[in-house]
Formats: sequence, structure tokens, C-alpha cells
Amino acid sequence: MDPARYRDLFVEEAGEHLGDLGRALLALEKDPASADALETCFRMVHSVKGMAAAMHFDPITAVAHRLEDRLDAARRAGKVDPTTLLPKLFEGLDVLERLLGAVRETGACPEETPPRKVAGADARLKKKLPRSPSISI
Repeated sequence: MDPARYRDLFVEEAGEHLGDLGRALLALEKDPASADALETCFRMVHSVKGMAAAMHFDPITAVAHRLEDRLDAARRAGKVDPTTLLPKLFEGLDVLERLLGAVRETGACPEETPPRKVAGADARLKKKLPRSPSISI
């Protein structure tokens, strides 16, 4: 098994998924209740989370998991709040892109997520989202 081969495949596929995620988030800007865009966002984040977990890229897995939880709540609500949640989803995309960039440039995932950016975005998300028994925030 060649870890570099799998890492390169991860970088390529995750990059494609993040591109699809970005386009779907832009679609949600135009129509916050677009079921197709919400489903695409959820699927892309879910895929990145699974691939990152398989590669043991824990910071990417953790950020993707948080985004997945928020997107799942938005799917159940039937829309994304364009003034509170959507900007945070874009922030999460930005963090994932930065982490993926680090993997692309260095061949390794940073040990820790960028603390201020992720912790701040996550804390703001927790305040904005309603509590749900199926999501522990």
C-alpha cells in the first residue's frame, strides 16, 4: 500500500467534493429552501468526512462532521437560514479548503484545526441553531 497514492487520491476527490459543496452553497444563497442544493451539500460533506476518517485526517473529519450535523438539521427544517447558518457554512467550507490545501502542500494534515477560526465559527453556530435531541452541539 502506497500512502502517497491514497493521499493524492484523497486530495483530488475531496477537492472535487468541496467544489461541488461551494456551488451548492451558492445555489442556497439564491434559494435557501432548495432541497437539491441541501442534499448536495450534505452528501459532499458526508463524503469528505468519510474519506478524511479513512485517511486519519482527524481535523478534517471533525470540521466536516460539524458541518454535516448543521446541514442535517437544515434538511430536516427544509431550508437553510440565509442570514445565520449560510455564512457559517461558507466559513466551514473555507476551513476545509485550507486544511485540504495543507495536505496538498505538505503531504500531511495539520495536527490541529486552525483554533480561532474553527472554534469561533463553531461557537457561533451553536448559538444560532436550535437544540435537537439527535444532534449534540
